[in-house]
Amino acid sequence: MKRYCIKSRPDRSEYLDILSETDNGYKIRHTRLSDGDERISEEFIERHLFDICVKTGYLSELTAHADRSAGRELTAAIA
Repeated sequence: MKRYCIKSRPDRSEYLDILSETDNGYKIRHTRLSDGDERISEEFIERHLFDICVKTGYLSELTAHADRSAGRELTAAIA
C-alpha cells in the first residue's frame, strides 16, 4: 500500500493511503490529524485528479523512513 502526504495547514497532518486501483482511479483512505483528533474516511478519487495532485505537489509519496515517522505520529495522536 502506498502512502502520500497531503499538503495542508501547519497545525494539521493529512495522509492518503491507496487501498485499491481501478481503470478510473483509486479507492483511498484519507487520515486527518488535528489538535489530537483523528478523522478517517474512505473515498474514491479519479485517476486524472490524483495525477494532477501528485504533479503539482499537493500529494507527495512518503518514503519508507518518512512512512515510519508518520506511523509514530499517527500512533501518538491515537494514544
